[in-house]
Amino acid sequence: MANLDCAIILAGGEGKRMKSNKPKVLSQVLFQPMLKWVVDAVLKADLENLCVVSGFMHECVEDYLDELKEQEEQYHHICFAYQSERKGTAHAVMMADAFLKKHSGGDVLILNGDAPLVDEAVIRASYEQHKKEQNAVTVIAATLEDATGYGRVVRNHQTGALTAIVEQKDADEETLKIKEVNSGAYWFHIDDLLSVLYNIDNCNAQGEYYLPDAIQLLLKAGKKAGAYTADNANAVLGANDCMQLNHLNVIARELILKQHMQNGVEIPCTDGVVIGPNVTLGKGNRILPTTILIGNTTIGDSCVIGPNTVVSDSIVGNEITLHNVHCIACRLEDHQSPAPFSTIQGN
Repeated sequence: MANLDCAIILAGGEGKRMKSNKPKVLSQVLFQPMLKWVVDAVLKADLENLCVVSGFMHECVEDYLDELKEQEEQYHHICFAYQSERKGTAHAVMMADAFLKKHSGGDVLILNGDAPLVDEAVIRASYEQHKKEQNAVTVIAATLEDATGYGRVVRNHQTGALTAIVEQKDADEETLKIKEVNSGAYWFHIDDLLSVLYNIDNCNAQGEYYLPDAIQLLLKAGKKAGAYTADNANAVLGANDCMQLNHLNVIARELILKQHMQNGVEIPCTDGVVIGPNVTLGKGNRILPTTILIGNTTIGDSCVIGPNTVVSDSIVGNEITLHNVHCIACRLEDHQSPAPFSTIQGN
């Protein structure tokens, strides 16, 4: 990524259907807020300049990110913008106007803080296409068997070029047959975005300012628009209620278990096994049922973990057996296997 390239994460939603006492983006997938999944994906793609636009209960979002800043240096470049009234996605981006102007000349990735399965690979590949095609905007899209509820990506039949994003409520019968959908994430050339951002109107039933409208304005201005179709369809998935949040947890859990098994970790029965995204497992490990590994946890080589074991924010050495053990913020040296039914905390 170039020095002026940056990212904006939209994190202002209330998430009424979650029926929660916290902002939607702080709802957790595998014991980690959805927002952190998105932030980590952005940072892994070498986009250090990051602005989070908060709204509902913005203090909670900002306090959480401030805690991350205190814990790890990689989060130090995160800044905030505040959307006092939720008037749509384009309005949220307007709140980051100063941030955008600071990075004039670069490209900005705009994405939702409640779509936690977007990953580094999708961000990098979409950026490469965006730059190669010299687009003013590139939509990150995916193909879904059930596209209900998503905006459809409409292309020119001959060239494949993006011609429109049509929301489901505005789509005719033919458009509804399209399976390629808008993820709600976009690459914009910043100067092109700023040239149309304040021309977006709110002449719609909700009286809100929608970011996809920027695409039509750019096309009318003779600018190029494209769409990158992610191989990973999960990258577009978000959660509006607890059932959808559970679905994200199931997908994320299965993906992580698969990755570890492909790397040689034995998980003979996956029942009750949950491994968080920031857990590192060495070689020759065996994970038994009802084992939960979360936080910034590192397991050495040739260990047997489980059954009925929880390890959180801990470092476990080589050749250790943990049966019915709780390890919380602790360090176990090589061969230091605690007795079953032990609780070790902060040693």
